[in-house]
Amino acid sequence: MPRLEEVPERFSFPKGEEEILEYWKQNDTFHESVRLSEGRPPFSFYDGPPFATGLPHYGHILAGTIKDVVCRYAHQTGHHVPRRFGWDCHGLPVEFEIDKKLDVKGRQDVLDMGIATYNDECRAIVGRYTKEWEVTVGRVGRWIDFSTGYRTMDLSYMETVWWVFQQLHEKGYVYRGFKVMPYSCALNTPLSNFEVQQNYKDVSDPAVVVTFPLLGEEGASFLAWTTTPWTLPSNLALCVNPELEYVRIREEATGAVYILLATRLVQLYSELANPKKAADARKKFSEVERMKGSALAGVEYAPPFGYFEARRASGAFRVITGGFVTDDSGTGIVHCAPAFGEEDYKACLEHGVIRRGEPLVCPVDADGRFSDEVPEWRGLGVKEADKHIIAHLKAQGRIIKVDVINHSYPFCWRSDTPLIYRAVPGTFVAVEAIKEKLIANNKQTYWVPGHVREKRFQNWLENARDWAVSRNRFWGTPIPMWVSDDGEEIVVVGSKEELERLSGVAVSDLHREFLDHIELPSQQGKGTLKRVDEVFDCWFESGSMPYAQQHYPFENKQTFEASFPADFIAEGIDQTRGWFYTLMVLSTALFDKPAFKNLICNGLVLAADGQKMSKRKKNYPDPVLVIDSYGADALRLYLINSPVVHAEDLCFREAGVMQNLKYHAYRLLVASVRTAEAREGASFEPSVGEALGSANLMDKWILAAANGLVRFMRAEGGGPLSLASAVCGWCRGVARAGGAR
Repeated sequence: MPRLEEVPERFSFPKGEEEILEYWKQNDTFHESVRLSEGRPPFSFYDGPPFATGLPHYGHILAGTIKDVVCRYAHQTGHHVPRRFGWDCHGLPVEFEIDKKLDVKGRQDVLDMGIATYNDECRAIVGRYTKEWEVTVGRVGRWIDFSTGYRTMDLSYMETVWWVFQQLHEKGYVYRGFKVMPYSCALNTPLSNFEVQQNYKDVSDPAVVVTFPLLGEEGASFLAWTTTPWTLPSNLALCVNPELEYVRIREEATGAVYILLATRLVQLYSELANPKKAADARKKFSEVERMKGSALAGVEYAPPFGYFEARRASGAFRVITGGFVTDDSGTGIVHCAPAFGEEDYKACLEHGVIRRGEPLVCPVDADGRFSDEVPEWRGLGVKEADKHIIAHLKAQGRIIKVDVINHSYPFCWRSDTPLIYRAVPGTFVAVEAIKEKLIANNKQTYWVPGHVREKRFQNWLENARDWAVSRNRFWGTPIPMWVSDDGEEIVVVGSKEELERLSGVAVSDLHREFLDHIELPSQQGKGTLKRVDEVFDCWFESGSMPYAQQHYPFENKQTFEASFPADFIAEGIDQTRGWFYTLMVLSTALFDKPAFKNLICNGLVLAADGQKMSKRKKNYPDPVLVIDSYGADALRLYLINSPVVHAEDLCFREAGVMQNLKYHAYRLLVASVRTAEAREGASFEPSVGEALGSANLMDKWILAAANGLVRFMRAEGGGPLSLASAVCGWCRGVARAGGAR
């Protein structure tokens, strides 16, 4: 031990870490440790791929620290632990950056410049931040292999994604269809339900009560309430609940007759909600009759606009029934525009207002603007058109009430623009068909904390919907589905070699610009088959990671099968509806197994004020500067010794990192040892044996805490996963007791 005067007053922990990192680099310590462990029992770990379009933040450092701790422990307990980094290269995050760079306003802009040119731009920025990632991940002391990292844009990876999709198709889990989906007008593509959950905002929207005059009964109208006036030009039906009671009333002042749900008169006369004013409100109208909703079925009416009057001959513009109509809001009569509402679509299909295979009434283009079918507002964005439509209908006497509703509404997680719901043709995976298997496989996994698996994830699986895996975009793995013009003949290709054999065309890359021109000969005399104009949802690609990173089944078949499911994965709680979910869906569909055995789910790292960290707002300190100031160990300890490891949120405070620097404790130890040496007249020699037999109360407490940690881990099963849970609980216990960490 050094003399006290040899211990500097100030010591640079970051500099000390950098010296260790240099030693690891010079001796290739990480790769050497992996090499020396070959032949030991394997411990398989999957690293979820981050998008390569930004720099690592505290959430990445937190998850990376958890992964590093568990994987190092697995190695130290006699396992062989390959650790491989990966990159999510496709999808909206990359395209969004290119759209900003090239000022792309819509799909046609890309088609005009050429998909090859656009994709070259996407390809060029994928590796923009890879070096910074490697530096930061290495600086925090995490051991993981970048040299063998997988990329979702590599041909080998994309080929396995094709194989996964072909397997799902052969098992009957793939279908083509129309479905009303959350749709981003800014990005020209539908989004998955779990993507929609990532960005809800409280907004104000217009809420209007519109009249729908009955044909053949002058002065009488149905009343429907809507918060999306822009859908009114596409109205094809009105829907009532067949079991609820409706009322026909006459307004005393105007003589107008209105039909609405009896319990929703308050929507027309808000005073009815106030006991003191209700009597006066009832003087404004008189009841003519009451009837069940079923009695209204088939009654014809005049729509707000006449654009699609020709549809009346095929069953449009009449009242239909549906159990989804409720009495908790509106007028109890739902205006149905089947292209823009999921329940509308189902009800209109069931009652023959629309038919499968026939074109839908959808006068809105891919950019969310009205088409030529609505000439008054052609080229106007639908949300912008709300006020114009309201003003037009008010002038026509078709709106009798306008309110504003404050509600939670979904926004695009990339463009931060409001989503709309619209029917889009697409490719779907029948998740609902395997729902019970998903729930059963979830029970085979072990999560820290357990309540996330048992509640949040379990609830998500129980309400799982069919997955729209197609995107009408450009930079991604193309869906390998070739279809005849009539849609009846479908060929799904599962490899590059199979495509070359079927088409007779040599293929060097699997991106769109290399495939879109390739046609396959029909085996049913239908001419040629053309590929569907879609790429995969990038979540489908990341969910295929266990297989695609190994280029399974084309290579590494035994290696993959010996290490699947993974022993361990870890990511943030937001991945319960993202990567964790897609891993479970694909592994269940392919092998009826979970993709992982053990999982640690951390919470979110927020800014000090509790808001989401934002580069634009600059509401958090730069991780690189924090590491340079206090060292990576202080940051790692601050993160790992906080509730965020147990799926709670952490408001990041730089002072919390600084408090982990207990250098004065080291100086105190040196001073205490030198004082004892002077008193005893002998040099201090630490002895484990003496410590174990010590009567000192502090020694006993330290040993008891350490043994408690060991017992806890063994009680958990002794596996590597128990380390993170045990360490976090133990550290907090030590901190509460006032001991040094």
